[in-house]
Amino acid sequence: MKALRFGRHAATAVIAAGALALTACGSDNATGTAPATPAASGPAVTGTLTGIGSSAQGAAMDAWKTNFASANQGATVQYSPDGSGAGRKALLDGSAQFGGSDAYLKDEEYASSTTQCGPDGAINLPVYISPIAVAFNLPDITELNLDAPTVAKIFRGEIAKWNDPAIAAMNPDAKLPDLAVTPVNRSDDSGTTSNFTDYLAAAAPEAWTDKASGVWPASLKGENAKGTSGVVKTVTDTPGAVTYADDSAVSGKLGVAQIKVGETYTKISAEAAAKAVDAGTPVEGRNANDLSIKLDRTTTIEGAYPIVLVSFHIVCSTYDSQETVDLVKAFENYVVSETGQQAAADAAKSAPLSKELQDKAKASIEAIKVKS
Repeated sequence: MKALRFGRHAATAVIAAGALALTACGSDNATGTAPATPAASGPAVTGTLTGIGSSAQGAAMDAWKTNFASANQGATVQYSPDGSGAGRKALLDGSAQFGGSDAYLKDEEYASSTTQCGPDGAINLPVYISPIAVAFNLPDITELNLDAPTVAKIFRGEIAKWNDPAIAAMNPDAKLPDLAVTPVNRSDDSGTTSNFTDYLAAAAPEAWTDKASGVWPASLKGENAKGTSGVVKTVTDTPGAVTYADDSAVSGKLGVAQIKVGETYTKISAEAAAKAVDAGTPVEGRNANDLSIKLDRTTTIEGAYPIVLVSFHIVCSTYDSQETVDLVKAFENYVVSETGQQAAADAAKSAPLSKELQDKAKASIEAIKVKS
């Protein structure tokens, strides 16, 4: 299978040039100053576009909605961050015009999308690349080294105390407390959960014996909460707690793990996430305009951070009206543009799409049409 070659250097250059500060946009994520409003490109559109889905996209979506509405005075984008599973379901049952999801459509979901979207089905458009942090609440500790088997055992409840020998061996200089480990997982069907468990199943198969899924294994004990904001609040309020969440939502609030890749530990960053996506390959069996990406969770590329999510906007290849087609095209073209990607980077520390991936996304968006 041929690698997509998503242009890590292009993404890195944009990251280096742009300030990855947090903005006051996300109900689920970080706060700070809002990005600049883009100039409208092409004819202004009107109408209301409705989306449901990923809470990890929260800060980026708030920036995109605000900027798009400012450039198109008669247009409104509504987005409810109810989780990736809810987003995919809403697109497939027709209750939303696009879904936000931190996991591309499963094969059976893609097959069923022809009912709402016509014979070519739905299109998965990558719009947001971000690392998933393993985030914890420990007194006076902001960083720990962890490998995949240890992370798996922590979330399976097999490591009960933070001063466990397995953690201590990787962190000889840390003053680890004799404090109970409280794993916190998402209670909703979540693309973040899907990506996190996909990493554990691939990188630590002996320790993580469950299959990758957007639904947390019911057999595992621990706390749970809904959405990105829910798990982050629970961990913030609970000494000894640990969770997995979009990095933009935990930065500056909680301690974060460096993850072992090869023989070294990789610090979480947008650049490291972009390196991991660079090793991705196309998902087979989809229509020519679909841009689903299969990630390599066991990469040994130096500086790559493998617990990464590529978040998608899932749109139909055809819609019932020209107004909807025009609105979807205009919004998604803004989202994947250099301006839109920089707005997301400023809002949520995400890694902008490479020029190559932007161009692929624009070509897919252009192919959206009215049902015949």
